[in-house]
Amino acid sequence: MSQDPVPDDQTPHPGQLGVQEFAQYARVIDARSPHEYEEDHIPGAINLPVVDDAEYAEVGTLHRTDPHAAYLIGSQYALRNIARHVGEVIARHRPSDRLLVYCFRGGKRSRIWAETLRTIGFRVDVLPGGWKNYRRWVRESLEQLPARLRFQVISGPTGCGKTRLLHALRDQGAQVLDLEGLAHHRGSLLGALPGDPQPSQKWFDSQLLDVLRRFDPARPVWVEAESKKIGNLQLPQALHDAMHRTVPLQVLAPMAARVQLLKEDYPHYAADPLAMVARLQPLKPLVGGEELARWQALAEQHRVDELFERVMVAHYDPCYARSTRRHYAQDDGAPPFELKGLDADSLAEAARTLMTRSER
Repeated sequence: MSQDPVPDDQTPHPGQLGVQEFAQYARVIDARSPHEYEEDHIPGAINLPVVDDAEYAEVGTLHRTDPHAAYLIGSQYALRNIARHVGEVIARHRPSDRLLVYCFRGGKRSRIWAETLRTIGFRVDVLPGGWKNYRRWVRESLEQLPARLRFQVISGPTGCGKTRLLHALRDQGAQVLDLEGLAHHRGSLLGALPGDPQPSQKWFDSQLLDVLRRFDPARPVWVEAESKKIGNLQLPQALHDAMHRTVPLQVLAPMAARVQLLKEDYPHYAADPLAMVARLQPLKPLVGGEELARWQALAEQHRVDELFERVMVAHYDPCYARSTRRHYAQDDGAPPFELKGLDADSLAEAARTLMTRSER
């Protein structure tokens, strides 16, 4: 299969898509191959590929030397695959359901799906310009949308429960943007989640836009302070700028509660503190060899509580304070918001207080 050739002058501008409310469809069908779908897709779309990855590669290779033979074998694969998808998925739909189909650029793969579905009797739309045009729309939307929203940034040292507070705010009905949740990463050198790889940049962008578009611009959007990158993922510049124009709310928590939170959120490092210190080796130019040796000794003795506290006090706390002063607007007269604890009840009480304040 070729990559759905459509002349560029026939591909509409993202603002002319006319199919941006994807939730109106009973089913959004991504007709591309699984590896294309895995990299990025419309949130909520189901992958019903015309050809799978191996078939896509086979047909593409053959097309370079014998296009006619490639179309013959590609058609056989497509008809078999679509027949299977119709029996397994499409047959569950009602005749009145409206469906949306897209492929790379709205070409052959979309058309073969759409023609099949229309023959059955479904109402079917094909996304103009396909995924390529959708991707352009995502990029442009992420350049424009953040400026229309009012962000309330929560800052504070490592382990003070910022993410848990965000979740408590969400439970109270607040609008919450959980960037680390979308990124599958907690930030910093220690932020990678075992067995939970980060999404591609494109899929992160798609999910981020899907969340941002649901917010009411008249209400604040609560978000945790972040740098330009979360692990390997880049925040859109417009979102980064919008967040950094606000005066953040600084939250504090007792050190004992912070240590306990880190042990709960990073159980792999609590169980293997030597792995944690090994992960922190790139910090040697910042903290010095003597401090790093101190961490190593605490890890070897499995003094986990002391290790977590020392890493926060010697590195993360001063680093976070410097970064916040440098990148965020400051209100030196605003006192920090002190959390009584990081248990569920304390966080729920804090969230209710913050919600009341934000409504004044």
